[in-house]
Amino acid sequence: MDEPPSTEFEAAAGATPETQITESSDGLPRANLQMVVLTVLAHPEASRIGEKAALPELGSGGSVKLGRGTPRFVSKGSRRARPLDDPYLSRRPIQLQSMGGGGARLVRGDSSTPVKVDGARLTESLEIPRQALEKGVGLTLGRRVALLLHLDSPGFEQGEDFGMVGESMEARRLRDEIRIAARLDVPVLIRGESGTGKELVARAIHDAGARSTQPYLAVNMAAVPDSLAAAEFFGAAKGAYTGAESRKPGFFDRAAGGTLFLDEIGETPDPVQPLLLRALESGEVQSVGGSSPRRVDVRLIAATDADLESKVAGGQFRTPLLHRLAGFEINVPPLRARRGDFGRLLRHFLRLELERLETPWPEGEDRRPWPRAGLVARLAVLDWRGNIRQLRNVARRMAIAYATGTEPQLDTLLSEAPQAAVAAEPEPAPSSPNPEPRHGWRPAYRKPADVTPGELLTVLREHDFQLKASAEALGISRASLYLLVEATPQVRKASELRADEVLEAAAATGADWVQMARALEVSVYALKRQVRALGLDLGL
Repeated sequence: MDEPPSTEFEAAAGATPETQITESSDGLPRANLQMVVLTVLAHPEASRIGEKAALPELGSGGSVKLGRGTPRFVSKGSRRARPLDDPYLSRRPIQLQSMGGGGARLVRGDSSTPVKVDGARLTESLEIPRQALEKGVGLTLGRRVALLLHLDSPGFEQGEDFGMVGESMEARRLRDEIRIAARLDVPVLIRGESGTGKELVARAIHDAGARSTQPYLAVNMAAVPDSLAAAEFFGAAKGAYTGAESRKPGFFDRAAGGTLFLDEIGETPDPVQPLLLRALESGEVQSVGGSSPRRVDVRLIAATDADLESKVAGGQFRTPLLHRLAGFEINVPPLRARRGDFGRLLRHFLRLELERLETPWPEGEDRRPWPRAGLVARLAVLDWRGNIRQLRNVARRMAIAYATGTEPQLDTLLSEAPQAAVAAEPEPAPSSPNPEPRHGWRPAYRKPADVTPGELLTVLREHDFQLKASAEALGISRASLYLLVEATPQVRKASELRADEVLEAAAATGADWVQMARALEVSVYALKRQVRALGLDLGL
């Protein structure tokens, strides 16, 4: 029988939709109140990652016991509140005590549980100032549990998540702003550091708004040549330049009725800026070589990681254009501002990468978590200057390391080299038996760099794009094959398939999955995954 929530804060964090949005005495939603919270980063039960335990006692001069049986953690959408319940933790808990200035004191006491704080072993006690709680402190209990001690909201959100992983206060604030922007048919300027997911936010605004059934077109401004910018944006009339044998539609034409997303807006060529301003002010554009302007109905969303105000001051960006673009502004938080989401984000990306490698999630008999709890705790408190994109790359390296039977190390994971987690694959000594492969494939006898793009594509076609069979045929590991596929433009990725291509292949083959996959040159497994992602109804 499930245990009831032990406090009103646990009820706010995970009980029911009715309790999650109740108001406090000051009129603020309780779910958005900030307090000291423990969030699960790693646990023998991977499904528990992301659970929260609110610690209101630390804000009122009290103390909290932390161990096997207390406090109780809650998960999104569940009434169940339960302790960590790891038998490898001592029944004698450590103590978290309130400290002056909003900090907390961690006291080992007589607990036999080994404890590390941001990678350093706790001997007796440690004072944690409020500034450290604002950043987040990684705790490792034993070898199987990692927690983040931080300031956050204890609650969970029940609305649409827009494909965004995370329940931190910053993640929920971002989703609230997406909902507001979706209701307002005005230009939106999305600001945020590189790698924070600005395009995901733009797509979410489009999908949640009234234009969701109309086109969505994303353009990287840095990739548009200055000499062709005007024609690319506004189109070109027949005969406007050499080779223009017919009218060429521009970005505004292709996004008509829908949304035009301009990434890296700070890189807009100077000649295009006044034309873009005119389109925003009048709703009109004029093709290169055209005789008159025409009206367009396009919702503009722009994004940048640049300081546009500095660009304005330096004469590189026009003030009126900045003001027009910022009809509504959204600031996407960096990963270091939402560390409470780290465990769930890491697990999400690891699952995606293991799926790409056709490798099951590791589950040992001793239920020891993978990745190691101590490693996750240390990763969680890094600054992550590359944000979500950097985390995705690290997750890829961790998945490859697991698939190749190696143990990922912190310095290796954070290396700048894209394939840093894949060491050179040693050839077995001729006189020794081959090492036992972890997942059934043969050890590598060949350098992946020796595989040419033509040979790679031929072997993939011969084996219906099945990674395991193709890797064995090439004499390399599955993980190395995956990296080759990622680095070879000639190989089509299933994630790049468009809905119209899939539907056309289905019609031509009578929705035969094997024949569809061969026609589209992807594996059946990857094709079905993309069909689900596209929301197509093909009998899955």
